[in-house]
Amino acid sequence: MNWTLYQLEAFVLSVNHGSFSAAARKLGRAQSRISTAIANLEVDLGFELFDRSAKLPVLTKHGEDMFIQAQAVLEQCQRLESRAMTLNTGQEIALTVAMDEAVPVNAFELLFEQVAIQFPLLKLTIINGSRDDIASWVDEGKADMGIVFHVRELPGSLEFMSIGQFRQSLIVSPKHALAKIPSPKIADLNQYRQLVIRDRVGDSQAKALSPNHWYIDSYYYMTALVIRGVGWALVPEHVVNAEWYSGDVVELSTEYIPDPLLVEMGVVNRRDKAYGPVMEWIFIEIESMFKSNKLQNY
Repeated sequence: MNWTLYQLEAFVLSVNHGSFSAAARKLGRAQSRISTAIANLEVDLGFELFDRSAKLPVLTKHGEDMFIQAQAVLEQCQRLESRAMTLNTGQEIALTVAMDEAVPVNAFELLFEQVAIQFPLLKLTIINGSRDDIASWVDEGKADMGIVFHVRELPGSLEFMSIGQFRQSLIVSPKHALAKIPSPKIADLNQYRQLVIRDRVGDSQAKALSPNHWYIDSYYYMTALVIRGVGWALVPEHVVNAEWYSGDVVELSTEYIPDPLLVEMGVVNRRDKAYGPVMEWIFIEIESMFKSNKLQNY
């Protein structure tokens, strides 16, 4: 068979626009060129695509089947052409983003929605971790970039771009004994179990204030256990303010807690690895989201 992409395009456009003349206008060609292209395609295929006995051409049964296939071929050709342009311009084909599970979820959902619109052919992988897991994944090349809460020294190979700070909140269950102490002192907190964040691998964890403590790798699981009265915890304020926890926790004063209660959030990437247009676009969008206070709203 010797059919061409031009013949397929003429065929598909004729169906989509209802006539050969409309397809010709769309392609900027003479109607005779479109009619000839489709006639040659029919000869090459060995059957008629259109019933021309009516005022306007109507698809035959074979034509209906071929229309579906022709559309698929043209769509694949468009993807191939777009992929070639992507490679030629240096735009990333695939990207892996590692995210701390405690980042403001809704804000980043909106970000990735925009990524899908701006870069429809990008193969995006999103993986979740906690704290130093993400830094390790980026350092080892398992992720191209990370969204992380920065709480300690990062590997020297990584670059950190701060996008703002979040306050930590001290929470307990309404039924917990501490709920009756609006401004607990360290001596009060030490009497009860503390739930403390740590990385998933176990190489790093936050400093515990209470001698009785559990380590947990998820702020959301910590909060769920707080609600059940298992202990008290320090978690980012946007986690506490999430609507699904409304009324389930009590926030206490942190005035007697000596440790810094501000957690810095930012983007990490390898210093020695150049990033392309997609990562640069994401960096700019994240920075813009924070400056416009969108992140704090979630």
